[in-house]
Amino acid sequence: MFDLGMTELLVIGVVALIVIGPKDLPMLFRKVGQYVGKAKGMAREFSRAMDQAADDSGMKEATSSFKDMTSAKNMGLDDINDATKEFKKWDIDSETGKLAEERAANAKKIHELTAKRAEERLAEQAKRAEDAKAEEAAPKKTAKEPTTKKPAAKKPAAAKKAAVPKATPKKTAPKKAAAKKTAPKAAKDTA
Repeated sequence: MFDLGMTELLVIGVVALIVIGPKDLPMLFRKVGQYVGKAKGMAREFSRAMDQAADDSGMKEATSSFKDMTSAKNMGLDDINDATKEFKKWDIDSETGKLAEERAANAKKIHELTAKRAEERLAEQAKRAEDAKAEEAAPKKTAKEPTTKKPAAKKPAAAKKAAVPKATPKKTAPKKAAAKKTAPKAAKDTA
């Protein structure tokens, strides 16, 4: 209970012999023994009372039935235990063991590459966040600052000609009239 060894008991006995004295030491041991005996008797009585209460309530029967239900023999787990013993005999140098080592190495490479890519992605996201913060912190352009404008796109030449209507000269109409007047004169002259 207290986990005292022989050396500890011997030290306690020597100290008690010196402090109490050789005349009173046997009487002390007798009284300590009586107290220890009474404590053990009370513990036994308590455990008996608890056992009797468990018997009266049927708990012992329930615990025994649960133990029977969970036993390996009743559940047929003996075969599983036999199968697991075969794993202990597994040879690492077999082809399966070599494949297992190869798969473990491949899995380790995959984990390393995944971790590396994740770190790169996180670094890129952090860089984007820093760029966004720097862009927000940069002073905004005011109206006084000149802005560069894009040159207007040129219209095709054919579109310009079609858009501008041709103006007819006003003098052409009198020429036609004059041509009509001169036409009979010319006919008279020839006759």
